Amino acid sequence: MNKIKLGMVGGGKDAFIGDVHRMAARLDGRYELIAGALSSDANRAAESAAELGVDGKRSYNSYHEMARKEGKLKSGIDAVTIVTPNHLHADVAKEFLKAGIHVICDKPLTSNLQDAEELAKLVKDTGLVFAVTYNYSGYPMVRQAKEMVANGELGNIRVVQLEYAQDWLATNIERDGQKQAAWRTDPKQAGKGGAIGDIGTHAFHLAEFITGLEASSLLADLDAFVPGRTLDDNANILLRYKNGAKGMLWVSQVASGKENGLQIRIYGDKGGLQWAQEDPNYLHISLLGHAKKILTRAGPGTGSLANVATRIPSGHPEGFIEGFANIYRETADLIDAYREKKSITSLIPTVDDGLRGMRFIDKAVASNQAGSIWQSLDH
Repeated sequence: MNKIKLGMVGGGKDAFIGDVHRMAARLDGRYELIAGALSSDANRAAESAAELGVDGKRSYNSYHEMARKEGKLKSGIDAVTIVTPNHLHADVAKEFLKAGIHVICDKPLTSNLQDAEELAKLVKDTGLVFAVTYNYSGYPMVRQAKEMVANGELGNIRVVQLEYAQDWLATNIERDGQKQAAWRTDPKQAGKGGAIGDIGTHAFHLAEFITGLEASSLLADLDAFVPGRTLDDNANILLRYKNGAKGMLWVSQVASGKENGLQIRIYGDKGGLQWAQEDPNYLHISLLGHAKKILTRAGPGTGSLANVATRIPSGHPEGFIEGFANIYRETADLIDAYREKKSITSLIPTVDDGLRGMRFIDKAVASNQAGSIWQSLDH
């Protein structure tokens, strides 16, 4: 197939996640970055485009202009990646969907639930491909865990234990102008959720992705430990799942000494498993009546979902960029299928997954404000 012509909104000079997306898109050779509105500052946008080898004629000063012009060009972009602060996600995505352009959006989906609901409806109306980069679902051993749960190897799921702990916001670095901290702690740009939006949605999605279960309600206790901070930087959340399973989620960006401590433990009536993002090539299995074992990425005993998501031999580190790249590769498969008017199955996080993440944030904040009471996650 021809390479997918890709555009990007946001992600210019000094932006962390934009470069991650570009590396992931390049890894399998399925995309070519040819256009961008890489910054709201015209000079920075032009400088960023030049550094990335984007033709100056395809460097735009606004996403409005980019969507309008690219949508009309015969050689216009097929898809756009959105890597702006949260409050812009919805408007940017709507502009490109209306122009007939597929969307790959960083998480969380939007900055508020209403925008997320409107966006989800628009995606369904257009029929275009829409991916949300919950990239941890792209890790091979996460896929292995999903396959084992689906095959009934753990039995009926009873308990889900989640944590995502970091320490990079343990002090008030936003006050000193740290760019990534400044917008993530600003409710006007980030939305209602601080840590729960930035990393909590990752953990919430990961649990539903692996188990295939939907959370039905939650109870949240949110804190902003750093003086002067408005949004949460620590959260303890109880979850109830529709099959009767119970979950606990600890999210923190003030956990001193923790770097990117995402991990999940799942227990059923036949056994359990454990996976940690900082040691991603190993899946720990404990089945009742059997010796504990560790499955390794690309090693003996791994199934088809893990093997398809694996690029290099066992024993070689594989993780963050490759997980992102799996989302990009599978999105490319969907876009190619769209071109050929075919229907294929896919594991990529969709706009519906993004909508569930926004509902998680909205209900967690509502629960905390009401004195930490249970809130339904249903409509």
